[in-house]
Amino acid sequence: MRTSLRWAALLPVAALTLAGCGGGSGSGDSGITLSFANSYTQDHPHTRCGIELVADKVEKADVGMTVDTFPNSQLGENTETFSSVMSGDIDMDVQGSAALGSTYKPIGVFDAAYAFDDADHLFRFFDSEASETIKKDFEEATDTKILDVWYFGDRHFTANKPIRKPADLKGLRMRFPDSPIYLQNAKALGADATTVAFEEVYLALQQGTVDGQENPIPTIDSKNFDEVQSHVSLTSHQIGSQMIVVSGKTWDKLSAEQQEALQKAVSETRAKNRECIEKAEQKIVDEWKAQDTVKIVDDVDVDAFRARARDYFEKNLEGESLELYQAFQEAR
Repeated sequence: MRTSLRWAALLPVAALTLAGCGGGSGSGDSGITLSFANSYTQDHPHTRCGIELVADKVEKADVGMTVDTFPNSQLGENTETFSSVMSGDIDMDVQGSAALGSTYKPIGVFDAAYAFDDADHLFRFFDSEASETIKKDFEEATDTKILDVWYFGDRHFTANKPIRKPADLKGLRMRFPDSPIYLQNAKALGADATTVAFEEVYLALQQGTVDGQENPIPTIDSKNFDEVQSHVSLTSHQIGSQMIVVSGKTWDKLSAEQQEALQKAVSETRAKNRECIEKAEQKIVDEWKAQDTVKIVDDVDVDAFRARARDYFEKNLEGESLELYQAFQEAR
């Protein structure tokens, strides 16, 4: 494992670059060292079953390249690191599609409600020829390259009542992230969106400022939202996707052999990462059921939610965003 804890969080990214950890600038007898940023804790599946596996695979490839990983926002907050990847100060990052959409709007549609039926659908589209246009356009707009997409988990609703159909959202103040595609998701699903900073969600739920929220199961568990919410409704309204991106400046510095090794390491890790996410989800749900700490609502009318959402996006997306959403459906 190459998790780098020796860099203090106070060090600016520029200092890391000068130290030979950013922008693929580490060179000499030891070869090139790439910095791989992420905002997750060390025990999160994306860290232990994702980023660290990439680092291990790259090292074993023995192509004169190593990857140093920086979990837990050591290189900056999640909202900041992609800008550093675009500039070349950080070599690699893992980012949600909605976050990347703030830089290149169409890519955010990957996080649209019911854009995909499941992770297999997501991967099938990403691996298809139909995805090449969005990847190329994103690269041209940001000077970064998407190496692959990883599964982040399905997003579900929590509240102090069951949510089985769109009508059940009426009158509830549901917390959604303050992002264009997430706020569109709220409208698409029939929810009354309230934006609250992620760090403040627990308190908002506890104090009744909001009535519910939506997140993947591991997040609901790790942030203890089940302590202040009585029901988890398995709507699976969003198949969470995380893009593994590399700076174009870094990519261009790598040899063909190094590019191949890095691409292979990221893509080969996808399946293990998904397995890790799904095992974590199942373990949490089993514990909730055994302890009866929260009610699992598994008889949700997903078809009703899906039909409403897809009708909304067909009418409200336009241009490349609409074309992309339609391409998702063609890959079903």
